[in-house]
Amino acid sequence: MTDDVLIVGAGPTGLTLALDLARRGSAVRIVDRSPAHPRTSRAKGPNPRSLEILADLGVVDEVLAAGSAPLPMRVYRDHRPVTETDPWADAAPTSAARFDRPWLIAQWRLEEILRTRLAGHGVHVELGREVVGLVEGAGGEHVDVMFAEGRATRARYVVGCDGAHSSVRELLGITFDGTTADDQVMVTGDVELDHEDLGRDRWHQWFDEDGAVMLCPVPGTRTGWWFQAGPERDEEGRPLTPSLDGFRRLLTRHTGLPGHHLTRAELLSTYRVNVRMADRYRVGRALLAGDAVHVHAIAGGLGMNTGIQDAFNLGWKLGQVLAGHADAGLLNTYEEERLPVAAWTLDLTSDRLRTTLEAIRRPGGSLGSAMTQETAGLGIGYRWSSLAGTAPGAPVTGPYAGDRAPDAPCRNAATGERTHLYGTFAGPHTTVLGFGPASAAVLREVAAGYGEGAGVRTCRVYGAHEDHGAAEPGAVIDDQGHAAAAYGIDAGGGGLAVIRPDHHLGAVAPAGDPGSVREYLGLAHGAPGTVDAMR
Repeated sequence: MTDDVLIVGAGPTGLTLALDLARRGSAVRIVDRSPAHPRTSRAKGPNPRSLEILADLGVVDEVLAAGSAPLPMRVYRDHRPVTETDPWADAAPTSAARFDRPWLIAQWRLEEILRTRLAGHGVHVELGREVVGLVEGAGGEHVDVMFAEGRATRARYVVGCDGAHSSVRELLGITFDGTTADDQVMVTGDVELDHEDLGRDRWHQWFDEDGAVMLCPVPGTRTGWWFQAGPERDEEGRPLTPSLDGFRRLLTRHTGLPGHHLTRAELLSTYRVNVRMADRYRVGRALLAGDAVHVHAIAGGLGMNTGIQDAFNLGWKLGQVLAGHADAGLLNTYEEERLPVAAWTLDLTSDRLRTTLEAIRRPGGSLGSAMTQETAGLGIGYRWSSLAGTAPGAPVTGPYAGDRAPDAPCRNAATGERTHLYGTFAGPHTTVLGFGPASAAVLREVAAGYGEGAGVRTCRVYGAHEDHGAAEPGAVIDDQGHAAAAYGIDAGGGGLAVIRPDHHLGAVAPAGDPGSVREYLGLAHGAPGTVDAMR
């Protein structure tokens, strides 16, 4: 049997990709070389853009319930609190973006939620499966994959989501150039710590001239904390291997708290700042995503998030190709779009790290310096993409093709219930929005030529004062005008917007000039009425 896709690596990136493909009906298989699912907190949680993706995948309510809002930061100097800061104090949801801040959740818990959802599609992670060989088959129709235990399998595509030490990347011969900063070292671990003076409503940060300790409560636990600190060093200045006793000494030295209150420390590691990225995301029928293609400073918390967003960009494209709705050339746009984002992320996180290191040298400086509007991920777009088509005369007051599509509150035209545009976008399909009466004919044309069977959904957006008595199924009413404003539609005007399955705009056009809409749909979905022509 030949699977559609074999995913190597079952972290958040691999699980996101597997779930997106599974809900499209693809025959997906996901393996991981670990003998057991990791029980580590690692990443501190999804940013607002990743929360939108998790909402589309149907798991965001569980994620929000299992985690917590980001905590204010209490900063200490010489064992005494000197200031408190909340980088998200002024953040608030807007009509265009439902999520205004990141969310704290242990990575193991997020992975558990994703695995449970994936299991609902009949797909389960296969543990203890290490990939040691990849050979593209004769004719380039599949990839033969060899495992360390001697077994083999075959898939139409292989995606390496197997981290910074990716075996898939190495087997493909893809370089991973960059730098390692040996002087920027931190020890980390998950610890159990119970002390009455240490409130779990704060992220505690002690910064001294000779080191630091940072303790953030792990949501869903009573005494679990994320522990980060500057390492102990030997007489020659080399970092010592982290240990329970070492963490206790660091705790006492920098916080003044008795070390015996730290009763457990596990998943200990030494972190060095690595800034690296691959020069390619694809070799034939094998692709890479997440840390397998980019690693960077942890400042800003973008590691896991960039991987999740890689997967969401790749998932719909693989789905279109596998279903025969698009030519395999569509997969080239994955690297075209995501490689520049990775390069930008490396620069951004390196800048945030420099800014943060400067800030914490001053009394009162905190890790809040790492957080900016850019780290929310909502401003990332692909205007340079070959998929981004904007018709001449398209409104410049709204978003451009390639941008993240704005959300907006509205009402369901049939029921009158409150909803929002991202509710319409949710699911494995492209959405064509039509504003104004002049868009109706184009929406009918799209529905007749593509429709749900080809993964295209149409949605008429009625203005507050338009007659919607004979509204089409799925239509919405822009009763507050937020949708028209967000998409640059003048009052009484008309327009079209194609929303890709990953919430980015494929095309924007006036209702009377839909050429760019037809062009985009042809690229991503084939010619009208030819759903299976390219399979």
